[in-house]
Amino acid sequence: MTVETTPKKTRDTRNTGPGRLLIAVYAVFAISATARAGYQILTKFADAPLAHVLSAFAAVVYIVATISLAKPGRTWFKVSLVAVLVELVGVLVVGAVSLFDPVAFPHDTVWSYFGSGYGFVPLILPVLGLLWLYRRRPSGSA
Repeated sequence: MTVETTPKKTRDTRNTGPGRLLIAVYAVFAISATARAGYQILTKFADAPLAHVLSAFAAVVYIVATISLAKPGRTWFKVSLVAVLVELVGVLVVGAVSLFDPVAFPHDTVWSYFGSGYGFVPLILPVLGLLWLYRRRPSGSA
């Protein structure tokens, strides 16, 4: 009697169930941050160039996070992880600087005051994203 061993296929489930809601929220933030940054850069760039460049950077981070969370595979998992970590660091740093040195940001960004203008979702979203990625990490990942 022989026993066949076939490699166990693990299905990438980041974009199913609650992951779809997470991706949808990231997509909304990608669209809104892109629109906000575009408007600010086109109309008010000279008033607060740092704030407007950071708004554009946040938009790119949200776009990358949205796409990478929706794509299957180990590489996209890693891209998601980096994007969400960058988002968390960004919201913490920009939030702290805007709180303790408001002159540095005469115009708000998505991440100003820890995302207070967006109901603190920019602060909560990367935490939820990291938890989701941890729970859905590819096998063999720490």
